Parts: sequence; structure tokens; C-alpha cells
Amino acid sequence: MAEIRMQTFVLDTPDPQGLAAFYGELLGWPVVDTDDDWVQLAPRDGAVGLGLQLAPDHVPPTWPDNSVPMQAHLDLEVDDYDSTEARVLALGGRKVGDDAAHPGFRVYLDPSGHPFCLCLAGNG
Repeated sequence: MAEIRMQTFVLDTPDPQGLAAFYGELLGWPVVDTDDDWVQLAPRDGAVGLGLQLAPDHVPPTWPDNSVPMQAHLDLEVDDYDSTEARVLALGGRKVGDDAAHPGFRVYLDPSGHPFCLCLAGNG
């Protein structure tokens, strides 16, 4: 059987350039491909990249209310919650949820409303 490798994880957004700026700055990843309705970021180590695809009618999840289900989210490992949280908020992310309810991770929404978690290194 032929080997299958994940190349890119893609998020729909009404603003690919804006969301690429958010994740590119947060993760320190450069843009490797772009056009009017697509931006791709990639880590320098060649691991799985992140694509941001134009979806003008994108409806963000309503987590923790499941009126519009989450469907997918990113888990990002960090060494320090507080300094990383400050970066997330400065870049336009929003914190959601209660830290005490989720020991080991904190939950945020990116500027397009996609949930993602900051997971403390060593708690996985």
C-alpha cells in the first residue's frame, strides 16, 4: 500500500490574509504560497503546514455552545501559558472557557472564530 502523508491542515476563513498574519506571527511560520483566496504557512522543519482558504460564507463555531459545532481545532504546545497568552491576545485572539475547568490547556478563538488550545509542554 502506498504511504500517505498529511501535507497541510486547512481552515476556512472570510479573510485568508488576516488569518495568515495571525498564525504566521503566532507560530513564527513564513508564507510559502499565496493567491487571492489562499495562503499557506509552513514550518521551517518541513512538518505539516497550515492553509487558510477563502470562504466568504464561513460561519465560525459557537463553542462551547454547540449550535454550530467545532468540527476541528488546533492544539499548540507551549512552554509558558502567560507569555504565549499575551501574544495570542495582542494578535487578535480571544480567550474562552475557564482555566480551572481545563487543567493542562487553555482555549482561545482565532480572529475567524476557530477554536485552538494552548497545551502546556509535558502535560500531553
